[in-house]
Amino acid sequence: MDMALKVVGVGSVGTVCALVLLMAGREDPLFLQIKEARPSVLEPYAGKSAYANHGQRVVMGCQFMQSASDIFLGWTEGLLGGTRHYYVRQLKDMKIKPLVEVYTPGAMLQYAELCGWTLARAHARSGEPAKISGYLGQNDQFDQSVAAFSVAYADQSERDHELLIKAVRAGKLDVYVEEDQA
Repeated sequence: MDMALKVVGVGSVGTVCALVLLMAGREDPLFLQIKEARPSVLEPYAGKSAYANHGQRVVMGCQFMQSASDIFLGWTEGLLGGTRHYYVRQLKDMKIKPLVEVYTPGAMLQYAELCGWTLARAHARSGEPAKISGYLGQNDQFDQSVAAFSVAYADQSERDHELLIKAVRAGKLDVYVEEDQA
């Protein structure tokens, strides 16, 4: 029925993303998102993908990692300044962000545990749980390393934020504040 280009997020700048409206009937719309899939950033290190279409690589990754994938998930290719690879999915533009800044320490621990279990399940579905288990080993060395990295990362973020605030206060950076956020 119709198609429009979609503005993408920072991680997808320079890629094509479009929304397509399909109609099964007068009152039965279906919105699909068609998003360009480029070569994996891991290719220089891990070698070329087993999939000829980068959209197929994305789709297969989603199906490996997700407990239930979109029934409209698929891939294609098209010409737009050369051959480009795309993946297709149903448009569900729902971005949910938990308000972690108001969590109690207990709620934050529960949230972290749920995130950990979700990530572990996704990795277990990837087809290599035995290799992952072997890599992690029988002790808590990996856990300790991730915790140490997390603390160091948080400390660096706080230092960076302090420098940003100082630069703004010194007039080195202009800051735009929306009226309803002021």
